[in-house]
Formats: sequence, C-alpha cells, structure tokens
Amino acid sequence: MKLKILFACGGTAGHINPALAVAGTIKKEHPQAELLFAGNPNGMEAKLVPKAGYRFVPIEIQGFQRKPSLRNLRYNLRSARLLLSASGKARAIIQDFGPDVVMGTGGYVSGPVVRCAAKMGVKTVAHEQNAFPGVTTKLLCKHVDKVLLAVEKAAEHLPRGRDYVVTGNPVRQEILFADRREARKSLGVGDRLCLLTFGGSLGAMRVNQAVADVMAWHHKTGKIHHIHAMGQYGTELFPQLLREKGVDYENDPHLDIREYIHDMPQCIAAADLVICRAGAISLSELEAAGRASILIPSPNVAENHQYHNAMVLANKSAAIVIEEKELTGQRLCRVVQELAEDPQELRNLSRNAGAMAIVDAAQRISREIYSLLGIS
Repeated sequence: MKLKILFACGGTAGHINPALAVAGTIKKEHPQAELLFAGNPNGMEAKLVPKAGYRFVPIEIQGFQRKPSLRNLRYNLRSARLLLSASGKARAIIQDFGPDVVMGTGGYVSGPVVRCAAKMGVKTVAHEQNAFPGVTTKLLCKHVDKVLLAVEKAAEHLPRGRDYVVTGNPVRQEILFADRREARKSLGVGDRLCLLTFGGSLGAMRVNQAVADVMAWHHKTGKIHHIHAMGQYGTELFPQLLREKGVDYENDPHLDIREYIHDMPQCIAAADLVICRAGAISLSELEAAGRASILIPSPNVAENHQYHNAMVLANKSAAIVIEEKELTGQRLCRVVQELAEDPQELRNLSRNAGAMAIVDAAQRISREIYSLLGIS
C-alpha cells in the first residue's frame, strides 16, 4: 500500500521537531510514502516544515488567555471564531489528502485536526512530549487509536483504562553521534571543565543574571571553559552585567558568549555540565548524550510542565533542579563549584541521565503507526 500520513503540530519546536523526526524515519523506511503537515501559518511550523522538505497546509488557530481583561476577552473571541472554522478546514484537508493515519504531536492545531480525523474514521495517534500532559493530549486521549508518551510518568495524569505506549522523544541523530574529543578540540576547551548554559532562544532574564554571577566567579581561575547563549532579549543585558562585575569577556577565549547556539550537538558533546531550562526535547537530548545538568524549569509555561519534566530526572539522580523562585547567583555558583570539585558526582549524574535515554524513539513511534495499518 502507498502510505499517506498527515501530521498536525505547531507552536514550539518541541512539538514540531518530533513530528519531523518521525517523518524522516518513515520516509527512509518507505520512500514512496506521502507526508503532509498541517499547522498555523503564523507559527514556527510554517518555516520549519517546508525547510525540511515536506508539504505544509495552513490552519489558523490560537489558544485562549486565562487572565481576565478586556484585551484578553477580544483575543478569546477571535480564538473561538478560529476554533469553529478550524474543524471545517481540517475536514477539507483530510478529505482532499485521504490519509491512512493522522498523528498529532501537540500545539493548538493538533486538537481539531486529530479529533476531526477520528470522527471521520481515520486512524489516529497522539504523542505527548512532557511528563505532565498538555490540554490537547488530555482532550484527545479518549478519541485516538493510540496515545504515545515520552515518559511513563505522564500516564499518571491521564484517564485510566487505556494502554499508553512509552516511546520516548525523538532526538537529532547529530546528538547521538557527535564526537566528544573532536568537539572539545574544535571549541578550544582543552583539559578544562566545560560548562554549557542557555535559557532558550529568546533568553531568560533570571537565568542570565545567575549565569553572569557564575561567570564572574570562575573566570579568574582559568579552570572552566564556559559557553553561554544569552538569547535575543539578553544581547544588551548580559554583556552589561559582565562589565558591571568586572569580567573582561571580550579578551578571554574561554568565555564563549553567543546569542544562540547553532551547533548544539557539538556543544553538548563537549560539555561536562549543562545548565538550562527543562523543555522536553532538551532533556531528551541531555539523556541521549549522557550529560550532567542543573535544571531551572520555566515557571511561565502551561501547567508548570517543565517542573514535572525536570523532576523525572531529579528523582533518578540524573539532574539537580533549582526552581526559579529559589534561584540566585550565589546558589548557582555554590552548586557549580560543588560539582566542579566532585568529578565522581558529575560522572554519576551523567551515567544516570544516559541510563534514561530512549535513543530509538522515532523508530518506536513509526512502528506504532505501522501497527495500526498492519504493515512493517
């Protein structure tokens, strides 16, 4: 049979990249497969999907604001109108494409597309990346044929009486096969401890402030090679913080400060310790690389899901968690110093993170899709 799959995803890279990874695996195993993506024309998916070489069809949709205000009321009225029209658009796309399977990997667009497919009798799959499931997954899990989870913990927050399949989160192949020795040589790390820190593509003010204190503490010792991504909103703040603390970062080859990390596989391979937020895909990549980490979950996400993600690692002694409400530069310096002076604990964290990795997640997800259709 000629396999036809419709993916519905959007909003963040954490929803889009798993779908792209699965699409890549399916295309490799079934070169004749027809793959189509549905997403928001104003979202990241509108750029990432065509760039990856796949067809993209738009469905405009947006979420709802919970905080009461006149502005949010107008926003929510528009959200309601878009939601009503999304079902009709989803039905038209499904009728036109004729998919064998529709898979949702999260984001607002997943809901109406996958729900519509289920009503039309099309085989459906939902994949949840986080330890605390999002609203879309909770709404869809009673209607889809398969619910796939990144971590077993997520099943505790979903309705009982269903068989949930733990597949993990797909990670980039470059993460799995990056050469640590070559990465450290290329980045000029030498025999120093390599510290990798970032707070997301936009940057996180509290993370930048705390990391500036860490950099001010260690830069005089010459014992740490520090790579930090300050994010779009940190390009003025972070250098200013360093100047205020007397850090001559421009003339120190072991202070590698960037707006964004474009070579993340290489940087993770070189790192001994990573300090970052607790997005689902970032954590899956840390596990796949077997890297020790200090996690600072973002409190500004739905259902505080980053905290739940982080605690999955912390409960396995695979990471140290510092909540943002407890984050100070002094505390972060203390934790980094303790780990820098205890190589065995760094190795323990790294080993425990590696033991949690599911490195064939894309293949597992693909097999679940095939099983719905009775093919291999």
